[in-house]
Amino acid sequence: MKAALKVVVEADGGARGNPGPAGYGAVVLDADTGTVLAERGEALGVATNNVAEYQGLIAGLRAAAEIGATSVDVRMDSKLVVEQMCGRWQIKNPGLRPLAAQAATLVREFDSVRFSWIPREQNKRADALANQAMDQAAGKPAKATKAPPAPVASAASAAPTASVGSVVEVQPSMFAVAGAGDAPAASWEPPTTATATRLILVRHGETGLNKQSRYSGRGDVALSEQGAAQATAAAARIAVIRAKVDVIVCSPLSRCVDTARAIAAEVGDPPVRAEADLIECDFGEWEGRTFAEVRERWPAELTAWLASTELSPPGGESFAQVAGRVRRVVRELLTTYRGKTVVVVSHVSPLKIMLRDALGAGDALLHRLYLDPTGISVIDTWPDGGVAVRTVNDTAHLAGIATP
Repeated sequence: MKAALKVVVEADGGARGNPGPAGYGAVVLDADTGTVLAERGEALGVATNNVAEYQGLIAGLRAAAEIGATSVDVRMDSKLVVEQMCGRWQIKNPGLRPLAAQAATLVREFDSVRFSWIPREQNKRADALANQAMDQAAGKPAKATKAPPAPVASAASAAPTASVGSVVEVQPSMFAVAGAGDAPAASWEPPTTATATRLILVRHGETGLNKQSRYSGRGDVALSEQGAAQATAAAARIAVIRAKVDVIVCSPLSRCVDTARAIAAEVGDPPVRAEADLIECDFGEWEGRTFAEVRERWPAELTAWLASTELSPPGGESFAQVAGRVRRVVRELLTTYRGKTVVVVSHVSPLKIMLRDALGAGDALLHRLYLDPTGISVIDTWPDGGVAVRTVNDTAHLAGIATP
């Protein structure tokens, strides 16, 4: 697993004449120290301001990817680009759509990307590089001066206030297919499954900790007798949903491995592969404690954790960190098993994150969606990037089996 590297990307672009001689500039900085890690600037010939601004964004994201960044805070003084990348403004100009799609593809390279609008005076470095590029596009001699230094605060503290800027976290879709280009057009027509990659998501069977309403994360707790019966019932249900399963991928914890093996025995013994990044969230000091105990002992920490996916339990892992590793797994599955059927056996947190992303929902879904032990959800994806969530928490197979 690669080490986390958080960066700030400052990007700008412009044209003298709009359209006219155009160029862009982009600077990548370490989010903690403000150290400049990369600079990009290029003349574009004749183009518009908006095209140049998008090209600056693309160059900055590429540079961040090249140095191995995992989290990116993009800051631009272009309200249009920020609002369009955040999905609040439509992209009506057909000339900008391919550039927005190219930027969106780059966004998927990272665990998280945040877009902020900033005033022009706070974007002096990228602005200086863009002006040098515009001089070059206009045939003026290139200047040797570097972009002016400007202090940068950490990514955590430098976000503008609501009255100054627009800050939105953009979750890169784990279900987006690299190279698919622009997003597929919305449609009411029922999609065909002929070319779809199907992910059948299954929560593991019940354990003793589940039954007692305790936080159950990294501890290797075995299935209860009830949980084993649920796994057998889920296996029969999956055999009805899909006669042929190509592979089963599961968390390495025994409650998932045993559930996966029960499913494999029912659907023709496909390979069962343990994947470390599908493990449950690390609940730190809350592990094994009841929900009531945590609420009583850590009331402030619990409230903060429920309000932000960036915060973690004491000594544990945030949902944002879980999302980063889960996205890597799903992208690999969609690439390796394109057009096939994959059963994913995991825990509540990773599976909720997958469903949140597939549904295009917000973080509130994580605390509103309930997944029963061996609840089954089905997601289809297509080569053009289309996604269809067909089932969420199907428990029909549990009829007659007691649930917690």
